[in-house]
Amino acid sequence: MDFELSSEDGMAVESLRRCIESQVLPLVSGKLDSAFSPDLAHQLISILADFGLGNGWLPEDGGGLGLPYVTSGLLYMELSRQVPDIAGLLYVSEGAAMKIYNQGSPALKERYLPLFGAGKLIGCGSVTEPGAGSNVRQLRTRAERDGKGWRLNGEKMFISNATVADVLTVLARTGDNEFTIFLVDRSEHKFESREISKLGMNGWSFGSLVFTDTYVDDVFRIGEVGEALSEVMGGFERARAWVAVIATGIAQAALRDAIKYATERDQFGAPIAAHQLVQEQLADMACETEASYLLTMKALAALDRGGRADLPTSMAKAYASEAAVRVASRAIQVHGAYGVTREFPVERHFRNARMLTIPDGTTQINQLIVGRELTGIPAFMGAGGYRNRTGGRK
Repeated sequence: MDFELSSEDGMAVESLRRCIESQVLPLVSGKLDSAFSPDLAHQLISILADFGLGNGWLPEDGGGLGLPYVTSGLLYMELSRQVPDIAGLLYVSEGAAMKIYNQGSPALKERYLPLFGAGKLIGCGSVTEPGAGSNVRQLRTRAERDGKGWRLNGEKMFISNATVADVLTVLARTGDNEFTIFLVDRSEHKFESREISKLGMNGWSFGSLVFTDTYVDDVFRIGEVGEALSEVMGGFERARAWVAVIATGIAQAALRDAIKYATERDQFGAPIAAHQLVQEQLADMACETEASYLLTMKALAALDRGGRADLPTSMAKAYASEAAVRVASRAIQVHGAYGVTREFPVERHFRNARMLTIPDGTTQINQLIVGRELTGIPAFMGAGGYRNRTGGRK
């Protein structure tokens, strides 16, 4: 694996950095403690679309830039070093666009993908429910046939982009063990969305969705009836890699800020960076950040190769999200009392990092996926028995 950035990727990252500093940071200054308004969210996605953020995964025939996942990951990582809230907004939107590209009808693709490609639409994926969590098969939101369409009833919880998304890809039960994805358009379909207050990543919308007899014409169905789970599981693989990308960007920012403070803060007649235990903290932070970067890049490269990538993406997500918490915590320690104040950015890094151990599979769920991939034995069935990888019961 070549660990050096190509000249093209290096120039793209540097160009993005200048855009963030000149256009993005002034827009979000003072606005990171609550969810971005829909207007601000659309303004941000419009600016960043030129760099392949929010549309980079879409192939060119779908209106996007068709970037390799490695290149896209480097761009998202740079954004995450500065404003991870926006990185979350964009990768979730991009995931919704990919569901339309992969399984949408020609009519849906023609209507929506050019708008995603132009940075004019925000999407979200609606899977998690109050009682379902990581077990997708337990979800209760139902879609029942009604004439030429479907009626959706149910609640989704902990949904990223819930209050700013223009279009939702909603996973619903259409039979006893049958699941289908529907596109719900805020401008056409009736539903409720509500923001949920949270610990960190507060600019990134995070909320609940309620569907009460929401009528959706069959033309808004994505894919065949009952064939949604493979697309949803593939989306989880990509999402886990992107949580690792964001976590690595946060760790890089925390390390950067700790080094800056340690070299500028004098104590006992010398910069605190001259003290051995401070250097030990910085060394541990640097090692964990670099390990996160390497695991994440390996996961992105696996996505670029195609096929299943459960092992590398789950390893990257589990490690990088937990490492970011540890790195940000040490950055607070290096700052001393200033670290727990809002005068310095490290307390925000810590809160943001702590958010990322939960979504797209908690650390523990991803550890179980890694264990399954290593042994061929799933632990999800518990003491009642397990299914081997071909589906047989043991």
